[in-house]
Amino acid sequence: ALAGGLLALAGAGVAAGDTFLHRAAVTNWITAAARVQQLLGRKAAVLGSALTRRVAAGEVVAVSTGDVEKIGWFVEALSRFTAAAVTIVVVTVGLLVYQPALGVVVAVGLPVLALAVLPLLPGATRRADVQREKAGRATELASDTVAGLRVLRGIGGEDLFLDRYRRASQEVRHAAVRSARMWSLIAAVQVLLPGLLLITVVWYGVRLARDGRIDVGELVTVYSSVMLLTYPLRHFEEIAMAYSFSRPSARRAARVLSLERATATAGTRAAETPAGDLYDPETGLCASSGLLTAVVCGDPDAAGRLAERLGGHAAEEGPSALLGGVPLDELPLDSARTAVLVQDKDPVLLSGTLRELLDVPASGAVDPGAALEAAQCQDVLAVLVQGSLGAEDPMDARITERGRSLSGGQRQRLALARSLVTDPEVLVLDEPTSAVDSHTEARIAEGVRGLRSGRTTVVFTSSPLLLDRADRVVFLHEGTVVAVGGHRELVRTEPRYRAVVTRETEEETASSAALRVDEGGRRTDEAPDGLEELETLEEIEETA
Repeated sequence: ALAGGLLALAGAGVAAGDTFLHRAAVTNWITAAARVQQLLGRKAAVLGSALTRRVAAGEVVAVSTGDVEKIGWFVEALSRFTAAAVTIVVVTVGLLVYQPALGVVVAVGLPVLALAVLPLLPGATRRADVQREKAGRATELASDTVAGLRVLRGIGGEDLFLDRYRRASQEVRHAAVRSARMWSLIAAVQVLLPGLLLITVVWYGVRLARDGRIDVGELVTVYSSVMLLTYPLRHFEEIAMAYSFSRPSARRAARVLSLERATATAGTRAAETPAGDLYDPETGLCASSGLLTAVVCGDPDAAGRLAERLGGHAAEEGPSALLGGVPLDELPLDSARTAVLVQDKDPVLLSGTLRELLDVPASGAVDPGAALEAAQCQDVLAVLVQGSLGAEDPMDARITERGRSLSGGQRQRLALARSLVTDPEVLVLDEPTSAVDSHTEARIAEGVRGLRSGRTTVVFTSSPLLLDRADRVVFLHEGTVVAVGGHRELVRTEPRYRAVVTRETEEETASSAALRVDEGGRRTDEAPDGLEELETLEEIEETA
């Protein structure tokens, strides 16, 4: 009865211990992974679009998903390994005190078991790194393919990219099999060596018992103790695997978390929201306060970099943009983004309702309905209501992830409405209407101009419809402001501007730049070509 009671008590203790062990292990795992994800999310928010310019999108996805799980695995395994190591030390010391002859065998054998897998770890780690690298490339290829699926369907390139992804996935599978073979060898060693230790202890113990140096009860006790150690010994294999897998993951996560904004003076000035003219010293661009300024730049990449610099979070080192004479780079990031909001070429729409999409930090001066109307989203609202069951109010209509159920132009207009609701002191728009038709673009230009009246707005565009409605047009050539004026004036007087706006070829540009000579030998400043777009513009205005 006493033995049965003690056994029941020990069983209850084991059950309770296993419960708390599992709970603590899962908590450690999830907490570590979630904390790293929080750090990555904050870093992405600080860097903005500069993040994907400095780190591949596939690597960012791999770090924020698979890598954080491996880091959490190591943190969780480390706690159990620590407990296992303490258990092994305590049991070994107890054996040395209880039965020194057999305790010495165990004390010598256990370090051999613990260190036996170390020579195999470098090879296993290399194979695991190859597998992760190939998996990252496959993930990046898949994300790029999904993002461009609409275009691929239009050009019939689905099969080509499907074959490319199939080959990449097969490479990942082969790399995973090679990695698994090495880890299976490590697992086999971890099973074989403890068995050999147990056989050695029993064989030596039987000899000692036959010689009368120990009795049978002591042999059974030592045997039971060695059997008890086989479970904690498994944690040596697991911690080796967790370390090998998580170390490259932690290195990649640290590389992303170590990225900093290009400027070294970020946050050195007290928080404030400056106002006034927006000036970029590097290009000479000046957007006057309260006006709609259109910027024409022949290089889309240069335009994107300039837009980021105007927002106070440039991806490259250089002089800071000034708002009212205050360097934006020296302001805290939240202050800089409150003063200047930059909407890039590819704004992201998160899944949720339209009300949630427009629930952004804002001044409160712009009603969501007015912003949607200015961005010409009436047809978008109809599409969203039609695709959302039971949504009578358009604001309750649901938007799919990244707005994939909408066309490119519809996504652009919703993103524009979101930016207009924010109502910042300065709004910078990078090609906000590149995917909409001309008539809608004309109405959007009027809507933005009316809603942003009295506010500073900078639009990077080459659309004549937007340019004609701007208060000032600034033309950049090779990274420097070369002309400022009205759209129609620049079309007539600046051949390089006309070439960008009307998409003239080099031959047409040279012909337009040449001054004509009449029959009397006199030269005139009239440009023979490139003005047809003004007539087309007037027709679109009348129709709109």
